[in-house]
Amino acid sequence: MQRSDSHSQVSTPATQGTSGWYKWAVVGMLWFVCFFNYADRQAINAVLPLLGSEFDFTKEQQGYIASAFMWVYALSAPLAGGVGDRTSRKMLILGGLYVWSIVTGFTAACSKLWHFVFVRGAEGFGETFYFPASMSLVSDYHSKRTRSRAMSLHQTSVYAGTIGGAWFAGWMAQTTGDWRYPFAILGAAGVLLGIVLAFFIREPQRNEAERREAGELDTVHPTIEAGANANRGFLAGALATFVDVFKFGLELLLNPAALFLVLAFCGANFVAFVFITWMPTFLYEKYDLNLASAAFSANFFMQVASMVGAIVGGLLADRFSQQFAGGRSMVQALGLMLGAPFIYWVGVTPELNTVLAAMTCFGFGKGIYDSNIWASLYDVVPAESRGKAVGFTNMIGWLAAGVGAAVPGALVDRGFTMSGILSSTVLVYIGIAGLLLVASLLAARRAGSNRTAV
Repeated sequence: MQRSDSHSQVSTPATQGTSGWYKWAVVGMLWFVCFFNYADRQAINAVLPLLGSEFDFTKEQQGYIASAFMWVYALSAPLAGGVGDRTSRKMLILGGLYVWSIVTGFTAACSKLWHFVFVRGAEGFGETFYFPASMSLVSDYHSKRTRSRAMSLHQTSVYAGTIGGAWFAGWMAQTTGDWRYPFAILGAAGVLLGIVLAFFIREPQRNEAERREAGELDTVHPTIEAGANANRGFLAGALATFVDVFKFGLELLLNPAALFLVLAFCGANFVAFVFITWMPTFLYEKYDLNLASAAFSANFFMQVASMVGAIVGGLLADRFSQQFAGGRSMVQALGLMLGAPFIYWVGVTPELNTVLAAMTCFGFGKGIYDSNIWASLYDVVPAESRGKAVGFTNMIGWLAAGVGAAVPGALVDRGFTMSGILSSTVLVYIGIAGLLLVASLLAARRAGSNRTAV
């Protein structure tokens, strides 16, 4: 028996990897994909002032450019989640990377408002497949014991990409005098990354991590099974997802713990993209920073603090979830409560250094919340519906993000101050912290009911 186990590990390296080093290598490879996912989408925010100057776009029109990505991303997310539950996640991740990278490159050719809106929308469609597929894939390599840590490490790429994309676009636009170059470079780099990673990313079985811990997958080769599933037909699977997505939407309404997590993500994304979209312009105009400094300052302090917060949140959540079924949501609520006072502080203080300090503290709390967005959700939805769960959550959350990107610009054009708009978002943070506390209690009750039923 001992010999047989050893033989299976040697003959199936992909299987061995799921319980050893490879499951962390997957997180590392996806880290770089997600870096470009966010760098490409955030680069535009750094050059909005230049687009306004060159093309006479109003703040409201700049908001439409920023939000076009989010609304298309959101509306296509349920379909993306459904497809991810029925076909190869590897194919969706790499295919999406190729599409959004090429579209990012085409941004350099835009010269009219509708060009920017169209290209940004197309990029949103390409990127919407990434998170449902990647988080489902990570969850099949990592059981509940390491899931929050794995996803929190992956989450740091979101912050790195946000910093890198915004800073690179602002710096290159200022250095060369042309905002178009960074989009061409980012697009080419993304395509090259996809070509390289195609040789190294493997497709696991569905719910493999938990099934392996239960001793159900001692000798099965995951790559073979995943390939068989993919051969059932992408088109047939895509068409069938419409039914699956509709059914899951009804199930979500009957799952209050999951529903509250979705609503919390909606509010958190709204606040995040008020800041991510408009902080570069806010610092550029209010504190007379140059374009590169404004883009860097608007992202670096908040996003680096979020990286630290995400790692802390992942460690805390994996520990708390072993003791309390709603522990991950409880950690998220704690993060929001820590960050809320500093959101208000960003808008009311007149000092730049104080603004940067407040953004740092806000970012730390935000990272604690972000680290468990998907791990919390996966605790209260079936394993076979993880892609659809992320898709629905992304739809609701990114519709709100689009509002967060568009509305401040329209309000400023109508006489409101950006300082007041930023500070007022603290009310949203307080509300969603309450939702998460309720979700935590509901998750614990759900887990208790499941144990009783067994």
